[in-house]
Amino acid sequence: MVTSKTMTAVAEDTAVGYVIWGADHAPYGPVELPMLVSWIKDERVTSETWLFLERTGCWEKAAHVPELQMFFKGHPATSASVPPPPPAGTIKAGALRRIKILGALNDEQLERFVEIMEVRKVPQWTQLVKQGDHGDSMYLVLEGELRVRMMVDDKEVILVTLGIGEFFGEISLFDQGPRSADVIANTDSLLLKVAANEFEKFVHESPDLAAPFLFAVAKTLTARIRADNKRYRDSISFARAAGR
Repeated sequence: MVTSKTMTAVAEDTAVGYVIWGADHAPYGPVELPMLVSWIKDERVTSETWLFLERTGCWEKAAHVPELQMFFKGHPATSASVPPPPPAGTIKAGALRRIKILGALNDEQLERFVEIMEVRKVPQWTQLVKQGDHGDSMYLVLEGELRVRMMVDDKEVILVTLGIGEFFGEISLFDQGPRSADVIANTDSLLLKVAANEFEKFVHESPDLAAPFLFAVAKTLTARIRADNKRYRDSISFARAAGR
């Protein structure tokens, strides 16, 4: 039996917010535990409803959340299906600091920056970017792994593998030209998308925040150019040595 004393103890231990993924495929919240419980009693939230827990930064079906299991005895949730991507507003500052170019921003700056981002959940093997297509956004890697490739004589040539904290497509913020390579998800990945049109507005409205971001991007691009130049020099030296 669920008593008011039990509920009080649970509420004290779980003073966090919950985002509810609605039947209309839209997020609602965050709400606190008492409100969530009232929705369960009204059957607006069922054992199969996906909830985003702010304390863990993860999605769980309602029946799998420890403090809610008392309400779903006899109604276990299935383990199938894939959770929706977390709404951008539920991404915590700590998670954003996985992105190297955002590491110098404080919590208030990160909260402002995330407003122009779109969360993208990308299943394994998805081709997110196709070489030659019009580019209109850059992506930041929160979770997972992707590979950047080119097809040469019908064979895949991997240019680089991208992991947590890295980014790609940044040139699209400036010229919206054709993509220079394909990008494929090696694993299920969670990305933050920054659209070029949204970023352009952001530059005009928040130059104090756009400037350090662009500076961090420029530093990374500089390091990449230096590394590419070194590989080019090394390949020329190797070819000359082999031709002697």
